[in-house]
Amino acid sequence: MAHGLPLTRRPGPAWRYWAGLSLGLGLLATLVSGLALQGWLPPEACDWQPGQFLAEPWRAWTAALLQWSPMHWAANLAGCAVLAWLGRSADLGCRWALAWLLAWPLTQLGLLLRPDLAHYAGLSGVLHAGVCIAALALMLERRRRPERAIGLLIGLGLLSKVLLEHPLGAALRPMPGWDIAMAPFAHLSGVGAGVVSGGLAWAVTIRAPGAA
Repeated sequence: MAHGLPLTRRPGPAWRYWAGLSLGLGLLATLVSGLALQGWLPPEACDWQPGQFLAEPWRAWTAALLQWSPMHWAANLAGCAVLAWLGRSADLGCRWALAWLLAWPLTQLGLLLRPDLAHYAGLSGVLHAGVCIAALALMLERRRRPERAIGLLIGLGLLSKVLLEHPLGAALRPMPGWDIAMAPFAHLSGVGAGVVSGGLAWAVTIRAPGAA
């Protein structure tokens, strides 16, 4: 009997791509953040800066890996673990993992719509993209109503969270009990990136319905 979410089939090996991506993001974030927090890597060389994008496009990737503080790192590492569990429970195939990989730079590119966010770093936007893609996979790929309902609930919960954060308000918002400020628009950008890349994955699914 399969464990986790009610599945239409036993989890296959393809979910390991999703879990591997979750683990890879966490490990890379640990490496980059550790180097930055120890003073061996200047944060300003990695974080997202809209004015530097054309000259230094690698920031669309490195910004997600840089975490501003140990608390910031721990929270996002926990998010990677939750996404890995969700991918295993939902048996997300490799095309959904590729969609999440595509959403990584797209999340930062969406920040071009907020030039007042002069500096940004963190995995939270990419993690929101991952949750969005997982919800879309359950809603669009599965045939059983319970699975689709779970995907819909995840999607509605994610959308409600992002809207309650007022992402079109101030670019940065202090959070009680945290040692960093939150960038709500990055979460909205992650959801948008998840919709775009998840939609592309669904288009591939329609063309190759028998693939993992």
